[in-house]
Formats: sequence, structure tokens, C-alpha cells
Amino acid sequence: QVQLVESGGGLVQVGGSLRLSCAASGRTFSSYTMGWLRRAPGKEREFVAAISGSGGSTYYVDSVKGRFTISRDNAKNTMYLQMNSLKPEDTAVYYCAAPSSGYQLLNSGRGYVYWGQGTQVTVSS
Repeated sequence: QVQLVESGGGLVQVGGSLRLSCAASGRTFSSYTMGWLRRAPGKEREFVAAISGSGGSTYYVDSVKGRFTISRDNAKNTMYLQMNSLKPEDTAVYYCAAPSSGYQLLNSGRGYVYWGQGTQVTVSS
């Protein structure tokens, strides 16, 4: 069974930074694309970023390009999301997610079936 555990959320001021971590277990981590999604209050869940199994390819939605960096350490079975220049609209619960298939499209938020418990990120102005 795949288990995902996020950490690193918190309260930060506009322009600040946070680094989220996602520890994974239950299958061969490096074989799968991994993603970050978020849900802001009153909004639908939004796909944010994804990284290929090797870490060699990444994808970001336009709203976070140039500010967020997704990475992974396959030796540690851990994925990261470095968030810089945070804005109030980044406030959300952030979820680490893993797909069921080893053929997950990098630029798609569909196909993710395993989720962490979420970590709250609040950006105050």
C-alpha cells in the first residue's frame, strides 16, 4: 500500500518561502511520476506541479512557474516543493499525490489515486 506523508506547511508572509516535503513508501518510488496539488478555500483542487520518476522532467502550472521548484530524492523516497515569492493566492492545503500507473502524463492532474493527508500553507498579507 502506497503511503504519502507531507510536512513543511505553515504561515508565511507575502514574498516569503516554504519548502514542502513528501515521504513515500509502499512501492518503488523512482518508477513513478509524482505530483503536488492544492485546494484553496472554496475552490476545486488544482494541479500544481509534477516530476518524472528520474527527476529529469518537471511540469508547472503557469501560476507557479518561476516561483516553485519541484524535486525529488529517490534515495530517500522523498519529493519536495520549494515555494518562493509566495502570494496570498497560494494559500491552500497542499497534497502530495502518486498515480496508479507508471505511465502518468507529466502535464496532467488526472490519474493520481494516492494522496497524503495534506499540509496547510497560509500566506498572509
